[in-house]
Amino acid sequence: MASIVASLPPPLLLHGRKTLFTTLQKVSVSSIRGFSHIAERQTRVTVIVKATGEGSESSTSLSIVKSVQNVWDKSEDRLALIGLGFAAIVAFWASVNVITAIDKLPLIPGVLEFIGILFSSWFIYRYLLFKPNREELFKIVDKSISDILGQ
Repeated sequence: MASIVASLPPPLLLHGRKTLFTTLQKVSVSSIRGFSHIAERQTRVTVIVKATGEGSESSTSLSIVKSVQNVWDKSEDRLALIGLGFAAIVAFWASVNVITAIDKLPLIPGVLEFIGILFSSWFIYRYLLFKPNREELFKIVDKSISDILGQ
């Protein structure tokens, strides 16, 4: 169970409507040029939110953890899984370093950015601008997903 307690100033709430929140008076002490005992009254609203049960994000992360645990428990060659994980980390590290090195070259980043803008413009024009083209894109994506999943 998670809970959040927030103390919000009134301008953040809806104006002109009655709210179910309770208004509390809060006294804050401010120091203005040597006057350290001047008290200023401020109106604040306290909002308490409690969440019970599982949200979609936590259930998704739990299902990912459970699927990884199932793969680990069912595998016969755990050393190969460890090696595959290590290879993925090394590949990620190497790709980050290659991209950083390319980004430091004087002309290449600008050219690659221009190519990316041109390709994005073409993709929007080709697949996203008109409804029949969007339907064609959805068919291509659905076919690719079914090919990958073997359905």
